[in-house]
Amino acid sequence: MKANHKKIIRNLNIAKGQIEGIIKMIEEDRYCIDIYDQINATRAILNTTNNAIMEAHIKHCVKEAIINEDDTKIEEALKAINRSK
Repeated sequence: MKANHKKIIRNLNIAKGQIEGIIKMIEEDRYCIDIYDQINATRAILNTTNNAIMEAHIKHCVKEAIINEDDTKIEEALKAINRSK
């Protein structure tokens, strides 16, 4: 993986903490909208992290594949992007 490992791990640890917080909020029977907002915050950081990984993949793996005239990485990236819709 060519993405910035430290940044990716930091973001995933933040998301992990947010998920643990959401579980605690549910256990404490907290207000629905507060839980909803926390879930959206978690989704946002996961989306940002996922996009950074795909960006690195395109800039490195796909670029290298294009240079080597190999379309498989392009198709693979497109399929992954379409799965996330």
